[in-house]
Amino acid sequence: MRATIALLLCWSTGPVFAADPTGILSDRPAWMASGPLLAPSGDWHAVKDPSVVRFGDRWHVFVTLRGTKRSHATGYFQFRDWAAAPKSELTVLPNHTGFCCAPQVFYFSPHKTWYLICQASSDDWDPKYQPAFATSKEIADPKGWSTLKPLWDARPPKVKAWLDFWLICDESKAHLFYTSLNGEMGRCETALAKFPHGWSEPVPALKGDVFEASHTYRVKGSDRFLTVIEAQNGHGWRYFKSYVADRLDGPWTPLAAEKDKAFASMKNVTQPHRRWTDAVSHGELIRAGYDERLEVDPAATGLLIQGVLDKDRAGKNYGDIPWRIGLLDLAR
Repeated sequence: MRATIALLLCWSTGPVFAADPTGILSDRPAWMASGPLLAPSGDWHAVKDPSVVRFGDRWHVFVTLRGTKRSHATGYFQFRDWAAAPKSELTVLPNHTGFCCAPQVFYFSPHKTWYLICQASSDDWDPKYQPAFATSKEIADPKGWSTLKPLWDARPPKVKAWLDFWLICDESKAHLFYTSLNGEMGRCETALAKFPHGWSEPVPALKGDVFEASHTYRVKGSDRFLTVIEAQNGHGWRYFKSYVADRLDGPWTPLAAEKDKAFASMKNVTQPHRRWTDAVSHGELIRAGYDERLEVDPAATGLLIQGVLDKDRAGKNYGDIPWRIGLLDLAR
């Protein structure tokens, strides 16, 4: 118990990590897991797909909620430090009553506005399912988010399947990444002046033994970019690979992108206390800031993941899996 508390309290004022500056840029990173920090309540049986920023001396975590009375919703937690996370209150965002899933949150500095990007559907859209966005001037107010709207003004060309949308900006463009459950990551772009509209035709960006949940970041202090992307059936049911590039339009080079040499899997994640997950799934790196550049400090970051034990998901449909959220810290 004392070791568990010590692991959580090291996050009381922000991330504390090893001095090795090549941590997340290593081809063999190693991680130490907390226990589950965020869990569902009420009518919800799963909390998953976390997106997290530090702002105003608080952590703000947005998640997908799964339940029986309502299949999907966006949930929100806020707390001062990770030790307080398990007791934080879950709030459901009221800005969309239909399907919405896999949120990403960032501050778009040209508009001085918070953006939430997700996948969603509405009978009023064409197509009904596509990437969507909402905005807010106050991240800490769950009721302050605008109604979800589609990112595309018209049906996008030549898109057969896409999900888990992820946005990052460079000096002139916004880049929207997505995955397709078929070994491919796609990308489209728009000028910063046109965001959140004006998207180009989507094109393939990366192909490999990957599945979903690609998240891309700028490496602080360099001109490099890092993509972490989920794969299946390695060491653990789900795990993460990593790729690097000098530009957001690629090409992307494998870094820790093999089953036996993964970015984060059951092979390089230690659970020092009670084991709570047999998967490293849909994780968000802890950012160095909160704006559209999505910077991460290679020597001072962590990975917030969804996890579940194999025995707890056995025999269940995917929508019934009782996901929880925990934190991976770079091992010292």
